[in-house]
Amino acid sequence: MPGPNPDPPDPGFLRRRNALWFQLRQMQAGTPEFDAATFEALLLELSTLIHWSRERVLAGLGLEEPGSG
Repeated sequence: MPGPNPDPPDPGFLRRRNALWFQLRQMQAGTPEFDAATFEALLLELSTLIHWSRERVLAGLGLEEPGSG
C-alpha cells in the first residue's frame, strides 16, 4: 500500500521554477537580444532551485555544454 501523498509544492516555488524555464527557453544564442551573462545567471538560479546539475538543465533545454558534443 502506498504511503500518504506528499505535501504539494509551494505555489511560489512552482511559479519561479516555471518562469525560469520559460525565460531560458526564450533566449536564443546568436540573436541580438541574447545576453550570455543573463543566461548563465538564470541557468544557475534554476539549477540551484531544483537541485539539478548544469548539464541536466541544459539537456532539459535541448542544449549541451559547448565542446561536449
